[in-house]
Amino acid sequence: MTVLATDPSWALRRPEPRPAVEVVATGASTVSTLPAPATPEASTLPAPARPGAATDAGSEASTLPAPAAARPSASDLEVVRTAPDPATPGGTTTVRAFVGNAGPDTTASPFTVVVTLPEGVSPEGPYFPSDCQVLGHGRTVRCVFKPGLREGRSATALIPVRLNPGLPVGRLSGGSVVVRSADDRNEGNNRQPFDITVVGTTAGS
Repeated sequence: MTVLATDPSWALRRPEPRPAVEVVATGASTVSTLPAPATPEASTLPAPARPGAATDAGSEASTLPAPAAARPSASDLEVVRTAPDPATPGGTTTVRAFVGNAGPDTTASPFTVVVTLPEGVSPEGPYFPSDCQVLGHGRTVRCVFKPGLREGRSATALIPVRLNPGLPVGRLSGGSVVVRSADDRNEGNNRQPFDITVVGTTAGS
C-alpha cells in the first residue's frame, strides 16, 4: 500500500539560513560583514638595481683589498742654493729653484717646491712646470712635481720675476726656496734663502 505524505510540501524543505545581523549601537558606524581586504605583505622581489650598481641579486660587497697607496721611499730631497741673475729696476730675472735627490731611493711620492720672493718683486709667468700657482699675497709660487726622481738626479722650477721700477740699487733679501715631501726623512736641508741684486741702468741704455 502506498503511503502519501500528508504534511505540506514546505515542511520537507530545510530552512534557509538567515542573513547575519550585526547589532550596531546608535551613532556608530556600520560594521562591514565583508571580509577585510588582505593586508599587502612586503615584496619579496629584489629592489630595482640602481644605475652603476651590480645587477646580480646575490652579489655582495667586494672582498678584494683596496689598492695600496705608494709607500714613502727612503729618499733625501735637498734644496741647492742658487742666485738669480742681477736685474735693473723694472726689469726681469728668473729664480731657479734647484732640488736634488740624495737618495738612496727614487721618490715614491710627489714633492712640492715653494718659492717666496723678496718684497718689491712679483712673479710673472709663464712658469716651469706650467701648472705652478701663485698664492696668497702674490709673492709665493708653489710647484708640484710627480714621483720618480731618481737618486743623484735633480728637478728645477723656473719662476720668472719682475722688479718694481722704483727699487734702489742694492741687494734684495728675503727670498727662499723650500721643498716638502712625504718621502723626505731629512728636513735639515729642505730650505735655502736667496737674494736678488738690483743694478743700475748703463749709460745709453
